[in-house]
Amino acid sequence: MLVWFLPLFLLFLMIGLPVFFGLLAAPGILLWLNGQERDITLLYRNLYNGMDSFPLMAIPFFMLAGELMNRGGITMRLVEFSQAMMGHFRGGLAHVNILSSMLFAGLSGSAVADTSALGSMLIPAMEKQGYTRRFAAAITAASSVIGPIIPPSGIMIIYAYVMGESVAALFLAGIVPGVMVGLGLMLMVKVQADKYDFPVATKKHSWGERGQASLKAFFPLMTPVIILGGILAGVFTPTEAAAIAVAYALFIGLFVMRTLKIGDLPDVLNRAGITSAVVLLLVGAAMAFKTVVSLSHAPEAMAEFVLGLTSDPLILLFLINLLLFIVGMFLDAGPAIIILGPILGPIFVSLGVDPIHFAIIMSVNLTVGLATPPMGLVLFVASSVSGERVETISKAILPFLAVEIVVIFLITYIPAISMTVPRLTGFAN
Repeated sequence: MLVWFLPLFLLFLMIGLPVFFGLLAAPGILLWLNGQERDITLLYRNLYNGMDSFPLMAIPFFMLAGELMNRGGITMRLVEFSQAMMGHFRGGLAHVNILSSMLFAGLSGSAVADTSALGSMLIPAMEKQGYTRRFAAAITAASSVIGPIIPPSGIMIIYAYVMGESVAALFLAGIVPGVMVGLGLMLMVKVQADKYDFPVATKKHSWGERGQASLKAFFPLMTPVIILGGILAGVFTPTEAAAIAVAYALFIGLFVMRTLKIGDLPDVLNRAGITSAVVLLLVGAAMAFKTVVSLSHAPEAMAEFVLGLTSDPLILLFLINLLLFIVGMFLDAGPAIIILGPILGPIFVSLGVDPIHFAIIMSVNLTVGLATPPMGLVLFVASSVSGERVETISKAILPFLAVEIVVIFLITYIPAISMTVPRLTGFAN
């Protein structure tokens, strides 16, 4: 009977039950019907145990760092820097949107934070310049998925926690794929800009003006350098790096740029606390859900089924990408990784796929799912910020999703894309 936990969970999602409650109710009901009342206690105890983890403390710290930087006007500095560098191209503000997302990714590691922070500034600005609101919302949502790919990344922290991999190796493996997604989106914008005659955002900035914009953005841009540099040098763990990011954001906001006030902190802490609570509750519920997965022997059954289809790892990777893409349409990336990682990871490692490589395939695919209709979370955030309907944003985002799917398959079949940087730095074999 326990093999029905996933269909029941999907049924709960379809009728509108929040993911958190669905993750607990589906296995809880089946355990009760199966006469395994004792295991229900284990299920709900694992809700707390799933959140009680030192590595996972990095997530609320990175959330708080992102909120501090956004409130302190750091996001605006990144946008100004991006505009100085790319605003003079045709479709300039769309390019600025993408570059800003790539830079913001190094600060927060959250697609939702990216959509909210950049969308509130750039969507109205793009609309004033003559872009349709649905296009502005679509490019904001599409580029925001870069947030969890370029380090730091909350999703990769969760994957490393569940699968026992190195956070530093996953962070390094995400750099090139994240840049590829950004460049691919820029290429699509150029194609559309030439076709639809998009406006130029600004005149071409002089090198002096670009230098001034770079100086203003210097301290924000140092954040990922400090985080990654400290982790790679062994100075601090990823969790400690997240705490350092908070201290750094506070310092430059209060004392260097002086754009953050003490009176802003209660609201910042409140927003970061609510966002972190949502993520950690989902992680805790997914870890409890994982308990029933192991009780049901679903991983073994899934492995047997998958290997029964074909023993060719290239074909299996194609099929798993399709599965992950479909899962990403309905389920948030964090819970999906916790549920599917222990099932799918060992299958591909046994076929000779490097565990870091598979981690990036899974993380990027599920991250793109955040912007995929019908349930992509950032689509709803973009809708809220722009006032545009999710349905119209979903249509406008399709060309950008096509680019991201191409990048996913490039990452899948060319391991060097994600593995070169970790290997050069000694974090992967």
